[in-house]
Amino acid sequence: MSQQETETVATLTKKQVRKEIVEKLTGALADYKQELGEEKLATRVKKVSKLISRDLLRSSKKKRTKKEVVKKTRPKAAKEKTKK
Repeated sequence: MSQQETETVATLTKKQVRKEIVEKLTGALADYKQELGEEKLATRVKKVSKLISRDLLRSSKKKRTKKEVVKKTRPKAAKEKTKK
């Protein structure tokens, strides 16, 4: 996943991410709808989307906190005092 996609995941809510994943998976697995049945496919896609969205949001949250910690811990340049 690219950095831009990770940033957009961080700004979206859990439900929005899950809906996007469901749409993509149902489109990709449309061929299997007849074999499994519409209800089975829908429930399995829903379970998978919950797992994926949870992991995506966790990883994006970890990246954000690491960036914030790095920004806070950077040493500031010491000001030089000039003698007159």
